[in-house]
Amino acid sequence: MSRTEFAKVKRVVVKIGSSLLTKGGLGLDKASITTWVEQMAGLRGQSIDVILVSSGSVAEGMCRLGMKTRPKVLHELQAAASVGQMGLVRVFDDNFQQHNLHAAQVLLTHDDLSNRQRYLNARSTLLTLLKFGVVPVINENDAVATEEIRFGDNDTLAALVANLVEADLLILLTDQSGLFTGDPSVYPDAELISEISVNDQRLDIVAGESRSGLGRGGMCTKVRAARLAARSGAATVIAAGAAENVIASIIAGAELGTYLLPDIEPLVARKRWLAAQLQVKGLLVLDEGAIRMLKNEGKSLLAVGVKAVSGLFDRGELVSCVDEAGFEIARGLTNYGSADAQLIAGKSSSQFELILGYFDDSELIHRDNLVVI
Repeated sequence: MSRTEFAKVKRVVVKIGSSLLTKGGLGLDKASITTWVEQMAGLRGQSIDVILVSSGSVAEGMCRLGMKTRPKVLHELQAAASVGQMGLVRVFDDNFQQHNLHAAQVLLTHDDLSNRQRYLNARSTLLTLLKFGVVPVINENDAVATEEIRFGDNDTLAALVANLVEADLLILLTDQSGLFTGDPSVYPDAELISEISVNDQRLDIVAGESRSGLGRGGMCTKVRAARLAARSGAATVIAAGAAENVIASIIAGAELGTYLLPDIEPLVARKRWLAAQLQVKGLLVLDEGAIRMLKNEGKSLLAVGVKAVSGLFDRGELVSCVDEAGFEIARGLTNYGSADAQLIAGKSSSQFELILGYFDDSELIHRDNLVVI
């Protein structure tokens, strides 16, 4: 995808760094937030889904609590995040309301996206919010995260969210103009890299750590995030958040910042992920009608088309879909565990609540989580 094709994107993840949001640690930059929200509202007006990943809860909490340096003790970080998150949510919600848009706070930990069931739950929640025209405002759940499960930086979180919702584009707004051939503060002749492959080895040389002391990120984390986002085919742009009309200009194809090209098409990337990255936990035998709908119509798999279920699996785990001869047709992430899948196999979704005592999803495997082999 070239920059001129950004106008065709349907879903964008925008990440705004701590230093930008808090004017270098002086408190929330409400004027800039108003400008960014206005631009994101403009994308919504173009029927582009927008997910915002916001840093700054710890930095804002530090300002409110009078802390001069970022805490190193975990519970102090958590306390600062809890206080700061209140300010962040209030400012974003007030601004989106000015454009007749609802915002939703979503706090995630690494465990939410590594656990398959919670991964599906998080995905379903975000996609439902987008369906209702809501702008999810996502942050790491610093108030409860531990050193073992925290993302480590919101660049990584933004990339994982881009994977989660299959975004077309990840925009990382920072206090720098993009990636340079060297550190501009050390090498005055360093040049901005306008466009580069996400797997170009030169990136490992030019990307440096954060020096602001406010966030946990830096150019190295942004490069790592771009590579993570590329796993699902998402492109990444690293640009200066202070640039005039930066978000809207990027979508319009302006050559702002550094464009990191993914090395794989989205559909191919997702197929590779489902086909090779996860272990198959069960087997679904499909009837001819279900096979036809999957192969020819690109539909979701409904329980009514399942003739048999084998294996032990939980919601969100990978299962293989085969015909009656055992030939694999597709594989995907199931919305129901094996015990419930056996009960609803061959049944209409209208019967789920009567059979199971609850109703969750009408599809056994949604088409977004299913790849035809």
